[in-house]
Amino acid sequence: MSHRPDARPEPTTCSAFSARLDEPLPGTAPVATTWLAIEQPGPWGARALRQSHLDPEVGAQLEQRAEGTGLRIALIRRVGRHALTAADEPRTVLLCDTRPGSAAVRSTAFTDPRELLDLDLASLAAGRIDAGEPVTNPVLLVCSNGKRDRCCAQFGRALALELTRADPAAQVWESDHLGGHRFAPTAVVLPTGYVYGRLDTGTALAALEAARRGQVLTERSRGRSTWSRPAQSAELALRAELQESDADAIRVVGEQRVGASGHAVELVARDARYRVLVDVAPAARPRPESCGKVFGTPIELRVTEVEKLA
Repeated sequence: MSHRPDARPEPTTCSAFSARLDEPLPGTAPVATTWLAIEQPGPWGARALRQSHLDPEVGAQLEQRAEGTGLRIALIRRVGRHALTAADEPRTVLLCDTRPGSAAVRSTAFTDPRELLDLDLASLAAGRIDAGEPVTNPVLLVCSNGKRDRCCAQFGRALALELTRADPAAQVWESDHLGGHRFAPTAVVLPTGYVYGRLDTGTALAALEAARRGQVLTERSRGRSTWSRPAQSAELALRAELQESDADAIRVVGEQRVGASGHAVELVARDARYRVLVDVAPAARPRPESCGKVFGTPIELRVTEVEKLA
């Protein structure tokens, strides 16, 4: 039986507010065309790359090199294993391109964190992944960084533990910040880059199984990180319109502003072109974007029109 981990969220948590207000998920994924996931056991701070047992100088340099490239760096750790390991024990590095037609994950390892500085981040950001060995099964990174938000720690860690018990063969990692605490539990499937929110065990396993078949589970999807936020929302709406599950079947080919709050996104699917209008505006009702933060009105994205052009 599938259920949301650790019962219901407390009514004062950011995820409880978001769920109660039925905040739309599409268009809320972090934007990243490529990912670099680095195994770092032990505790993480709110800014994990600089606040963990990873050499902070290495973390700062990686962060600086990745800025503005479309590459997102995440720390990961094995589910349930937060104790530090021996300094010379090999650790995993995942390198991922999420773009349709070239989506892939490769895995390599390091013992000295300074080896990470030898990675060609510019090439990785451009989708050229040469290091490591191919990873044939999809990978799920579940946000569990409690220093960023207690919802991620409580619900994310519980989900990761349930998934490893339900399917010990599944490639599941705990991850630091994926954005969108108020959608916890939240996770990203690699290599496609589809991000999910308000996950339960059954939906997470279904998303992994779909990815194994080269498909996409749109239920509870926040969007494909490959695209901008309006394009994420548009792509999911077109998938629903066409009942299309093939991961590579839809591509975003253009986007422009329309009026004060609209975005027109052009997509290609099944040898046809489509135009999807997305309204981007502050939420009408305030809510906390993270636990303990003041109430605000985050941007909500709503599709207003799907039109076939040719």
